[in-house]
Amino acid sequence: MSTFDQEITRTVGVVLSRRVIQHAWADVVWSPDSVLFPAPDTPPGTKISDDGERALIYAGETTIELFASDTTNYRDNMLEGSARLWVAARLENDVPSFVRVTADPTEGEAWFAAGFEIVGVIPMPEDIASWIAAFSDAYHVEREFLKRQRDRSERQGDKARKPGERRE
Repeated sequence: MSTFDQEITRTVGVVLSRRVIQHAWADVVWSPDSVLFPAPDTPPGTKISDDGERALIYAGETTIELFASDTTNYRDNMLEGSARLWVAARLENDVPSFVRVTADPTEGEAWFAAGFEIVGVIPMPEDIASWIAAFSDAYHVEREFLKRQRDRSERQGDKARKPGERRE
């Protein structure tokens, strides 16, 4: 039994940044700052630091889940030069309430349209990167690209029509 049969998730802590801005529609802007491994035993919403302009807030813990079917995406993320994690969070009364982290670029990009108040990309810590790389090496299966073939009747229907001719 490999170690990955039992460890396909890893619990991490998420730190968010809250910056004061001068804008007509918002007083502050939130963004992901970092991921902590192991996750500290700290309540969500705890202020880590505050210099008046920028505050670091501990958002809480969440799990990074790895799936064998997504190893191609993890590898692409790692091969691009700087491995990244996508972080998404929701706020409840100006306190982070729901936090997610992924190493899958397609899942992370989908969060931008999913209605999260906070979505961003941060550099992946080295210990998380080595864990994901080992998982990908253990479970990656190359899949052959299969180009879709058009149905012969579709091609003949297009050829039967002359250029500029309209269908009724």
